[in-house]
Amino acid sequence: ATRTKSVDVERADSGIGQMPARKWRNRASETLSSLQAWEAHRPCTDCGERDLPVETDVQNCNQRRADLCEKCRKRRTERKESVLEFVNTEASYGEDLRIIKEEFYLPMQAAGLLSQEQLLGIFSNIQELIDLNENFLEILQEEIDQAFDQGDDDLMTVCIGEVFLEFVNMLPAFQTYCLQQSSSVNMLNALEKEKELLRIFLNVSQNDNTALRRMNLRSFLMAPLQRVTKYPLLLSRIIKATTEYHPDHGSLREAKSRIESHLEHINMKTKQEGNTWTLRSFRQDSKKKREVINIEMRETALKTVGWLREETRFVMEGSLQLAQPPDGQWVKKGSKTLKFQNMQVLLLVNMKRVSESSLESAEPGPVKDAVLVLIRDKNNGKFHLLREPLRLSNCIVSTDPDCDDTFELIEIRREAFVFRDSDRARTHHWFRQIRRYSRELGSWKKRRNALPNIMISTPHTRP
Repeated sequence: ATRTKSVDVERADSGIGQMPARKWRNRASETLSSLQAWEAHRPCTDCGERDLPVETDVQNCNQRRADLCEKCRKRRTERKESVLEFVNTEASYGEDLRIIKEEFYLPMQAAGLLSQEQLLGIFSNIQELIDLNENFLEILQEEIDQAFDQGDDDLMTVCIGEVFLEFVNMLPAFQTYCLQQSSSVNMLNALEKEKELLRIFLNVSQNDNTALRRMNLRSFLMAPLQRVTKYPLLLSRIIKATTEYHPDHGSLREAKSRIESHLEHINMKTKQEGNTWTLRSFRQDSKKKREVINIEMRETALKTVGWLREETRFVMEGSLQLAQPPDGQWVKKGSKTLKFQNMQVLLLVNMKRVSESSLESAEPGPVKDAVLVLIRDKNNGKFHLLREPLRLSNCIVSTDPDCDDTFELIEIRREAFVFRDSDRARTHHWFRQIRRYSRELGSWKKRRNALPNIMISTPHTRP
């Protein structure tokens, strides 16, 4: 009987009463509405705006791409298309280069239609461009494949700008080809008129070889020029679709600036050599003009030292004031007694190659040599060297606390130079960089800590 009564009095409701239960359900409903409202207006992960569309379907909500607003979705799609366009057009350009070699150069060489000198005059450094394209395209394709493997369908982890800057050494190769283009075409025209067999071969190739798409040799020889002038446009499209917070945004802008500067430099060189054609012009501004001047100075410095381009690193470059003191007492007299002249100075370092590939992107090897190249300001359109480069393995760099706006470089048994920059902090930066490489080179310095005299006290030298 007791057991039956306990069953009779068992409650079937929640036990909190009718009014509290209604209030609890209202609060739960309000909380759910608030969560849904926040979910609908949470910030976009790309731009931070809160204009995401409301998703009523749970499955669609879960499949929504990274909580993006509609604007950023379109931007990501545009960026992906621009990145793929860059890679695909690079592959097409590489195919045209291989056609030049396999369908024209090698058959003409095997048949003896032209001498090796004539082939070099027409095809210039086409093999160098082929090698650069293959390496560049391989790295680009690896970036694309890795992104897809990691589930990055939007290719947001692909950094075209960084890869382009790693392969910036391909720009001088384009310059070499472009500057020889006019003479190459003139030579081809003259040889085609002179050699009947060559004329027959070119006509048959254009009409019967399906790989050529009914294009003649001159059209294919224009491929490198067309490619190098298209880089700024392709990079601009990627920049436009890349948010400024993306890690590749700065590299993309730098890559675009570098290629435009080289194109301006090629235009200038073309005009100086008297050619009638030029690459398409770009916007002129002071930054690009300065970069063109820097390119000219680097070329002058490389020709002077005779190093390979891929083994050379430009550590610092810019304008410095230089004076040659008549005696060693200039510190006591003060730097105001010295006669300074403006000079363009470049600090070049020759690095050992860590592999056979000239495009190795790994950490550079040890320093083989380091020099300072002193160039006078531009005169009559050309730069002039002040003297032969200063090899830091034969130099000692020091400073004095009483003259902290200058530093002195002494070439053993020869000359002494005093340098300064208009900005004192930059003067100190130049000093530290030059002293660093001066100490690294020359086995005799290991015994004397790169001091000009073994009696000099170390504490008096700037740390």
